[in-house]
Amino acid sequence: MRTLLIFAMLTGVAAFASAQGKTIPPPEDVKAAPADAKKTSSGLAYKVITPGKGKQRPTATSNVTVHYTGWTTDGKMFDSSVARGEPSSFPLNGVIKGWTEGVQLMVEGEKTRFWIPEPMAYGGRRPPFGMLVFDIELLKIQ
Repeated sequence: MRTLLIFAMLTGVAAFASAQGKTIPPPEDVKAAPADAKKTSSGLAYKVITPGKGKQRPTATSNVTVHYTGWTTDGKMFDSSVARGEPSSFPLNGVIKGWTEGVQLMVEGEKTRFWIPEPMAYGGRRPPFGMLVFDIELLKIQ
């Protein structure tokens, strides 16, 4: 399953993983970013859930290890390393644009919620379509 996810993220294909039958309820603000969320010039919205203790931020070429859960704006979880109980590691420049930009804003130990517009997600090329919401915890920068 982890290999499928990494392949899917690297190729821009959604990995509609059942996470071994486990689901994580969507956050209350899954439909849209709240007013207090920050927004980048690209349209990526984000809000820090748990501050990290690290000082260093990854670059676009860093390899990172994360825990994450992704939902569509109607609250359907489509993938989760948390539910699988196994974090994922990958090169940051090999995933969707919203992740590449967003994770660079984080420090180790930080957990952030991202609202990723469709052009920065899968670009309408394949499901899941529309804006995606991810909770990402940056565990390690390699």
